Amino acid sequence: MSSTPAPHSERSADVVNEQIRDLWARTGGQLSAHDRAEYEALVTEWAAATAEGITQRV
Repeated sequence: MSSTPAPHSERSADVVNEQIRDLWARTGGQLSAHDRAEYEALVTEWAAATAEGITQRV
């Protein structure tokens, strides 16, 4: 069992999801190593925000 605390997101899942979509659109779906690292960080942040229930209701 890991003693590392779960990541915390201060942005809503919706905001992070939009950033993920922008990344995919910007790269045409072809992620470089740098883009892949950014994508992984965003997905981790999105998952933390989702788990915390931080969503924007429209």
